[in-house]
Amino acid sequence: MQPLSILGKLLEAVGVGVLATIFSCAVLGVDAVGVEVQVDVSSGLPSFEIVGLPSASVREARDRVRSAIKNSGFQFPLGRVTVNLAPADLPKGGTLFDLPIAMGILIASGQLSAPPARRRVVLLGELSLDGSVRAIFGALCVAASLGGSSDVLIIPRGNRQEVEVVAGVNVVAVSTLREAAEALAGGLAAVEVTAGVVAKEPEVMDPWTEVRGQDVAKRALEIAIAGGHHVMLSGPPGAGKTLLARQAAKLAPPLSPEEIVEVSKIYSVAGLLSEARPYIRERPFRSPHHTVTAPALLGGGAAPRPGEVSLAHRGFLFLDEFGEFERSVIESLREPLEEGMITIARLHGRSTFPARFTLIAALNPCPCGYLHDRERPCTCRPSEIDRYRRKLSGPILDRIDLFVRVDRPPISKVLERAGRSLTGSQDRVLAIAQARRLQRERFGTDTMRNGEIPFDQVLQFCRLDREGERLLQQAAQGWSLSPRSIHRVLRVSRTIADLDGREEIIADDVLEALSYRREALFP
Repeated sequence: MQPLSILGKLLEAVGVGVLATIFSCAVLGVDAVGVEVQVDVSSGLPSFEIVGLPSASVREARDRVRSAIKNSGFQFPLGRVTVNLAPADLPKGGTLFDLPIAMGILIASGQLSAPPARRRVVLLGELSLDGSVRAIFGALCVAASLGGSSDVLIIPRGNRQEVEVVAGVNVVAVSTLREAAEALAGGLAAVEVTAGVVAKEPEVMDPWTEVRGQDVAKRALEIAIAGGHHVMLSGPPGAGKTLLARQAAKLAPPLSPEEIVEVSKIYSVAGLLSEARPYIRERPFRSPHHTVTAPALLGGGAAPRPGEVSLAHRGFLFLDEFGEFERSVIESLREPLEEGMITIARLHGRSTFPARFTLIAALNPCPCGYLHDRERPCTCRPSEIDRYRRKLSGPILDRIDLFVRVDRPPISKVLERAGRSLTGSQDRVLAIAQARRLQRERFGTDTMRNGEIPFDQVLQFCRLDREGERLLQQAAQGWSLSPRSIHRVLRVSRTIADLDGREEIIADDVLEALSYRREALFP
């Protein structure tokens, strides 16, 4: 470290400094917004104020910063210390402003030179009282906003592996406040450039080895995974609905590099990343209990955090015992199922979290579970069945693409010894990979599926032949399908054709898609 300059000593002696500006970021949802940390040290009675709409955690930085500066071998300036977080109308939360505030104080009091003007330096980090720098939530979101720029990001060493998923970020990882000060004083000589991550090769496996029978359900789930379609499984207890859902998720290919960044940003904001698990490589599979509340499912809080629908982004949201969820919770799924995102509004702003997941819902057809069962009679009263059915409204059912009845397999199938069908598994994996490749070429991105085709583009990408169009018209009139349901049939038909490696959609594709459109059987 350079010794204090004569000017710095004079300024410190009289309690007067200069205005210092340090750059940092606030995280809103999963997006990073630039924040200027302006620090002014002036003469007057000793005080330390932070303004600019800080949360309680930001205001508490005063005590952490004061102790960290003293215990790092620096001197906390006498006089009035005023910190402004600009823009002042943007809510600031979390502990990531500790490090930039401390560095601003050191510069404003003349104990440290300002960062080089040729490169903007962005600082993030929480300070301990001894001056060590602790990992923070949301570091990956900030790194993603800086990828490819010349800006330098100074972060806690605990976040270093996390930001590696974004390529082209100039990073300096520090463990203490003094180390950060030395990095600035040394002209940022220790800058590292992140390389990003590569996609993981898909594993060839047969997830259906432990599942007996259920060929129709297996086929429907393969369509759902290939095209990102929502599916509902209904059947008696013990028929294998949960097993089908968990095994089907294993058919999905690994996340692409772009999807790894998307998903890991959400987990970074939620505080679910660590040095042992710095980013998410496998597709998420979230399975909340049926007692989950709407805020836990959708996200919320005074400082909004992502909920289960966002933690399942680019993966699977499995809702077992779907009919036992509170009706208000089920109805809250309408927007994320349709829009692929959730917006949480608070007094000082709005936070938007992505929620583009594949829903797999499993439920019994009635409270006792044996309605329409071939072997056991239903013991429910009509009023109980009606009350059970009312939990699933028409708008929710209208947002489901595939409806599958799961019956109990024969005893002979249950007792059959498990056999590994490697050839069949290869065919399934290859067919799904082929369908995904066709969708990537069709949409020009690896993050869009057939189930996400916008309404105004459905007819463009899902053109039917004359016979297929006639069949769909007859079904729409006979079953009173809504325009949304018709579009969902078209999307499913598109995926079925992709699984067969065809660009054209034929009548057989439409027939199969319609066979899964049986809302009247549910629950």
